[in-house]
Amino acid sequence: MSSASWPTAAHLSPANLEIVPIGRAHLAGFHAAVDSVAKERRYLAMLEAPSFTRTRRLVLDSLKAGAVHVVAVAAGEVIGWCDLRPKTAPTLRHSAVLGMGIVAAYRGQGIGSRMLAATLELAWARGIRRAELNVRSDNAPAIALYRRFGFVDEGTCRNYICIDGVDYDALLMARLAP
Repeated sequence: MSSASWPTAAHLSPANLEIVPIGRAHLAGFHAAVDSVAKERRYLAMLEAPSFTRTRRLVLDSLKAGAVHVVAVAAGEVIGWCDLRPKTAPTLRHSAVLGMGIVAAYRGQGIGSRMLAATLELAWARGIRRAELNVRSDNAPAIALYRRFGFVDEGTCRNYICIDGVDYDALLMARLAP
């Protein structure tokens, strides 16, 4: 899906926005949303989404492994996602890594807050006790969102990501279950 086919943000209201667990019907839209955000070359560690086949397999495998994964859907199209994927080592299964993104036209409307709240609630109910993430240190809106939700800085990963020959630091942030 091209960004031109997403519903316009001007028509978005809480009534026509749903935050729901990801299902098979959302996979193509999720793939398109990830690709759109990745191609901005600013927010994700990838520069484009993996193939649809690989994306589908990653989502289905992570769900089988206990991940929590929600999507924001407007007018039937996926416009954002938030997931917590448990770590695989037996001693770390109580801990999960957060990933999220929102298609550019929908940022700044509280969608990230709604997705993060739903994801954390589901994760705590499933026994996940630690949520952690890496966020580029210059992504002030995301850092502010995470701090509002109780995430704290645990360190700085220097030169963590390199895009077009430019190195960027990232913050390691985490939150423990209540």
